[in-house]
Amino acid sequence: MPVSPSSSAQAAREAVARRLRDLRKEAGLTVVELATACAWHHSKTSRIENAVTAPSARDIRRWCAATAAADQAQDLIVQSVNAETMYREWRHQVRRGLRELQDSRTGIYRSTELFRIYSSNLVPGLLQTEGYAAAVLRIAARAEGLPIDDSAEAARARIARSRIIHEPGRRFLFVVEESVLHHQLGDTEAMAAQLGHLLSAGALPSVSLGFIPMATRDRVQWPQETFHIYDEAVVGVELVTAQVHVTQPSEIAQYGNTFEELRSMAVYGAQARELVLRAIESLH
Repeated sequence: MPVSPSSSAQAAREAVARRLRDLRKEAGLTVVELATACAWHHSKTSRIENAVTAPSARDIRRWCAATAAADQAQDLIVQSVNAETMYREWRHQVRRGLRELQDSRTGIYRSTELFRIYSSNLVPGLLQTEGYAAAVLRIAARAEGLPIDDSAEAARARIARSRIIHEPGRRFLFVVEESVLHHQLGDTEAMAAQLGHLLSAGALPSVSLGFIPMATRDRVQWPQETFHIYDEAVVGVELVTAQVHVTQPSEIAQYGNTFEELRSMAVYGAQARELVLRAIESLH
């Protein structure tokens, strides 16, 4: 069950505080000694270590210099900034409608050359048909209680954005749990069209599409939250009430390693097509 955005953000702040506290203790400094070295009052050190006050980039650089850990400063700064900004409330994002939310993501798509996408719940947006996308976005509109349901218009915008997979110079690696093929979204006709589209999309030269069979034994990773890795720049993770943007290099690398492990369990080519064809047959 997803943790609430507010508590997750606080946990991220506390992780930064713990790392700073550990650096002080490893350096053999007391709270007062650290404060003296940083030229501030010792109460500020306590507030930072207890995650009451978020440290500024300058604070972190001073702290790391005082504890002979200057090489860790940049990573901690990124982690601290991420803790304060990673959670963006869905209600703020969709206040002007789902169509605008689709358009807001065009920039990152245009700037990305390598897309690595893992999905445990839906057909990835870049592979969705208009009928399937409309069904997904209708659910989103109801869940958010939007006064205006612009899901049909948003679906068209999503499909227009998805044409990027036909443009040269980009690669798309998709890993999808087989169960996604059996989640009934939209009517039978929409599902059949979506599954058929996966057969053709998977044959595109820029696309690698793999499915992790439900019968996979000895999994090296359990099903994870759906995530998108854009080059090495950012990871997008979607939760029930918020969208997380992970920008800390070490965390991006961790998602990259997780993606490779998930990818190692997937089947491709003829085996992948067989899973899709079975899902099509089950519609009848």
